[in-house]
Amino acid sequence: MQLWSETLSNWLAGLGLPEPVALTVTYLVGALVLATFAPLLALILIWITRKVISRIQDRIGPNRVGKYGLLQTVADALKLLSKEDIRPASADPVSYNLAPILSVFGVIMSLAVVAFAPGLIGADLNVGVLYLVALGSIGIMAALMAGWGSSNKYALLAGFRVVAQLLSYEIPMVLAMLAPVLLAGTMRLGGISEAQALRIFGFNIGLGWFVFIMPAAFLIFFISALAEGEQTPFDLLEAESELIAGFHIEYSGMKFAMFFLAQFLNTFFLGAIAVMLFLGGWQGPLVDQIPLLGLVYFLAKCFAVYVVIQWVKGTFPRVRIDQMMAFAWKVLVPQVLALILWQMLVMKLPAPTWVQYGLILVGNLVVIGAVVQILGRYFQQEQVRTKRAFEPRSLIGTMQPASSAGD
Repeated sequence: MQLWSETLSNWLAGLGLPEPVALTVTYLVGALVLATFAPLLALILIWITRKVISRIQDRIGPNRVGKYGLLQTVADALKLLSKEDIRPASADPVSYNLAPILSVFGVIMSLAVVAFAPGLIGADLNVGVLYLVALGSIGIMAALMAGWGSSNKYALLAGFRVVAQLLSYEIPMVLAMLAPVLLAGTMRLGGISEAQALRIFGFNIGLGWFVFIMPAAFLIFFISALAEGEQTPFDLLEAESELIAGFHIEYSGMKFAMFFLAQFLNTFFLGAIAVMLFLGGWQGPLVDQIPLLGLVYFLAKCFAVYVVIQWVKGTFPRVRIDQMMAFAWKVLVPQVLALILWQMLVMKLPAPTWVQYGLILVGNLVVIGAVVQILGRYFQQEQVRTKRAFEPRSLIGTMQPASSAGD
């Protein structure tokens, strides 16, 4: 399977261009495509978010600018470009101005290793998964720089909280990403997508998705991705009642928009990572015969995952900060560690592949059952708590659970 870059550089070399020039032109074309694709994708994602949330809330959503409101996000982008750029007088100029650039840079760089279709990948690195993990730290640093450089105590507090949240949930997310890596035996994202083929009588139906073997790893990754993408119910970085707008409160105009551009793109690319690792990537029927179908399958899966994320956003309430941190460290981290340990032990057993897959599935189902039991017990405890942390005996009546009010 030849990569698009090799095909283009060989074609340019065949036209008579020297090899260094052909490679330079190829890299420039790839960079131009990535730099153009990301902003256009953000406009589509914002429109999808508005439409999905509005339908959940029984509203129409954008419907004035353009057909079906498709140009509303374009109008909003033009408005943000015309806004005045205001910077606090006491802000650190380097950190303040560099933070929004880094937030977008880290997300766009992840496009370089996304396997869109057979051979359609910017750079099929042999450490592709590790590369994505490393890029995650850039967004965290950007948020911390924005909070510290703004010279605002609320922005600084939000910057500290973003480090606590994102670093905490990055641990179970990275460990969950190890599960398909162990099963496929490679960190190449293209190789992991290739490993999820399912051939019956020599015909690839493309349904050998790892999610069927390791549903718990996928569920842990999805929950952690919601927190990493600052999505509901983990969007505490923008808890209006506590931290006004969060670490970007002192930003305006296009700098303010760049943080939300990074957030929308980050959410989509986290879904793309889930597709590549667990949902078959570009695999699908007839993809071996028509490789371009892989691009259609991949984008369809990515947008489907994004819609599910917006469904969660419009359905679930925001959790408390203590609930969020306790869930990461007391539930997700122990469960995913046990899951990875079980998978490593099973893969070392001298047993047929189908037996190993069956045992891995059993371990995943046990983890899902344990998580459901833990959450059920926690919700049962929450139901008997009073609204306040104390019961004002001196007032008329007492703060008691509704179930015992009539006793």
